[in-house]
Amino acid sequence: MSALSIRNVRKTYHHGPDILKGIDIEIDDGQFLILVGPSGCGKSTLLNMIAGLESISSGDILIGDTRVNTLAPKDRDIAMVFQSYALYPSMSVRKNISFGLEIRKRPKAEIEATVARVADILQLGSLLDRKPAQLSGGQRQRVAMGRALARNPAIFLFDEPLSNLDAKLRVEMRLEIKQMHQRLGATIVYVTHDQIEAMTMGDRIAVMRDGVVQQFGAPQEIYDTPANLFVAAFMGSPGMNFIPVELAEASGGLTCRVQPKGQPAAVWTLPRRSSDLGAWLGRTVLLGVRPEQITDRRTAHRADLPELIAEVDLTEPTGADTLVSIQLNDTKTCCRVHPGEAAVPGQPMPFIVDLSKSLLFDRDSGRRIA
Repeated sequence: MSALSIRNVRKTYHHGPDILKGIDIEIDDGQFLILVGPSGCGKSTLLNMIAGLESISSGDILIGDTRVNTLAPKDRDIAMVFQSYALYPSMSVRKNISFGLEIRKRPKAEIEATVARVADILQLGSLLDRKPAQLSGGQRQRVAMGRALARNPAIFLFDEPLSNLDAKLRVEMRLEIKQMHQRLGATIVYVTHDQIEAMTMGDRIAVMRDGVVQQFGAPQEIYDTPANLFVAAFMGSPGMNFIPVELAEASGGLTCRVQPKGQPAAVWTLPRRSSDLGAWLGRTVLLGVRPEQITDRRTAHRADLPELIAEVDLTEPTGADTLVSIQLNDTKTCCRVHPGEAAVPGQPMPFIVDLSKSLLFDRDSGRRIA
């Protein structure tokens, strides 16, 4: 396995605007990197440049200590798993896994041992003599992974491999890929537009938008301290709430006034910040609060948090909890509560508010200010 370095990489087509605008990413040997972002953000283009399927306009890509900019895909020691599986329909599972090794004229005993090892890792032993048409979507994806595993490459590249699967299979395959990574210590670059996949699978996440890495870091770091409004909204399901508030000062701390629909206003005391926010007093900023930070008393398990009464607009049961929509400062706000505590729409409901992880954003630039 090898580390991966992406240094100031740019991609331009036919002298048009940059598709990738100076990407800088470094991961260590054995790390699991997620490239996540909406459609058209450049994540698949970057993956194809790592694979050698797209040329690099400027910058450098290093696999280990080797600069691979001009190397052909076959010389980069990578294996790629595609969204479409790309299996040979006329070959058995065994043949699909071994075909690349046979092309490289590996010894027969080595090929048989490799197929057995891969089949054991991915639980394909009972499927080795079947053709792809006889397999389910999840089984086909495991075969595609097995073909990549047989190569024993420096880096595995996954291009939205689960997007064709149903919800239950996606969860199962997420676990398969994560367990494979833990067993092998493989270096993996994985492209997805699904932030749940990003949060649950990666060691490091690069959140991309319009050809720019908006934030690069560990999953929990990106969730707790997003760099800007885009990252805060994109990472999380549902995304972060952004409530417009005017900052004021009281007793040496910051406060803001929050007006629920149909109820008296409340004044919230914000946690002390290390950064100097004096210049923002009297100005309107966006208060970022995750849905799970506005909940019911049964879920909160704390008696020292402030209570807010708000009228319920909408409820969305999800099984383990219920999402409740309310209006704060004329802004739709999503709250996560216990199913047994949710009031019916049109009725007031008490909420417990935990502001310990709340954030503040500049509503003009979108950057996080505290």
